[in-house]
Amino acid sequence: EVIRVERVQAVRDAPVAGAHWDVMQRGRKNVAIDLKHPDGVETLLQLIEKADALIEGFRPGVMERLGIGPQVCIARNKKLVFGRMTGWGQDGTYANVAGHDINYIALAGALAHFGRAGEAPVPPLNMVGDFGGGGMLLAFGVVCALLEAQRSGSGQVIDAAMVDGSAVMMAMFWGFRNIGMFNEDFRGTNMLDTGAHFYDVYKCKDSKYISIGSIEPQFYTELLRLTGLSNDPAFSAQMDVKSWPALKVRLAAIFFGKTRDEWCAIMEGSDVCFAPVLTMSEAAKHPHNESRKTFINIAGATQPAPAPRFSRTVTAVPTPPAHAGENSREILQQWGINNIDDLVTRGIVKEIAKDI
Repeated sequence: EVIRVERVQAVRDAPVAGAHWDVMQRGRKNVAIDLKHPDGVETLLQLIEKADALIEGFRPGVMERLGIGPQVCIARNKKLVFGRMTGWGQDGTYANVAGHDINYIALAGALAHFGRAGEAPVPPLNMVGDFGGGGMLLAFGVVCALLEAQRSGSGQVIDAAMVDGSAVMMAMFWGFRNIGMFNEDFRGTNMLDTGAHFYDVYKCKDSKYISIGSIEPQFYTELLRLTGLSNDPAFSAQMDVKSWPALKVRLAAIFFGKTRDEWCAIMEGSDVCFAPVLTMSEAAKHPHNESRKTFINIAGATQPAPAPRFSRTVTAVPTPPAHAGENSREILQQWGINNIDDLVTRGIVKEIAKDI
């Protein structure tokens, strides 16, 4: 069970329009507590006494100022895993500076390498810092700490910084760089950053795109076969970096000669390492994704299904996001808080009417 602790100011008399479409909040219950009031802090600490983990995303020092820092919380629950999610980390010269994903991946040495040769870096949405190097690594850290707490009987604090996580996600490229296999000075000239003709996206006749990832020799051979280039000596030296730009121009002309669907008919199901470049709406309707139920519909909102998949403990279909304060009374009752009416009357806990 995952519970979101909301600010009491976020509770509304009527539901926020479209709130059930907030995919990031699905599957969580919601309790609204005033953490600026001592009794609100005490209420949260009573919940923490029975929790396995707590995750917070404030700037360094905020939880301590509220009276719910790691020392206080772990004193109430010695097995508690206290996860701290920040952009820059709990210390360092940037620790208390505002930032966003684009800044974290920039400082981590990642953003410089997204994009094409001769062009500006291209931010890859906010997937690398916020989610891959941030939330995903924090979740992994929480699970690891929970396993360790089962053995040791003691919790601990996890300092998860998006800049650190983004750096970790670049580990393979640091390895390549260290042995001279990655040119960090010229973006878009390496094998995996659109430098290679056999690892890129190509525009088709209908202005849609396909992706090619024929790295291994056997897959490259299949690419040449299906594009009619098997006997062309210019394509025989796959790893001749100097020839990549010219070969890319030739491949681009070939792929532009057919529509995306025509290339799908030719290459889907082969070992080229091929896939059409789809929009979100197209991805939800692709036969492969439909067969695996990769996308689901909750309360009228199409969204990704939970992943990964477990063979024995099958993940339930997530519930729509709860409104702020929707589960306040339910949660406090289930977790053994006795003075709920008093807390609600004084505005320390807020709840939302069930009939909205």
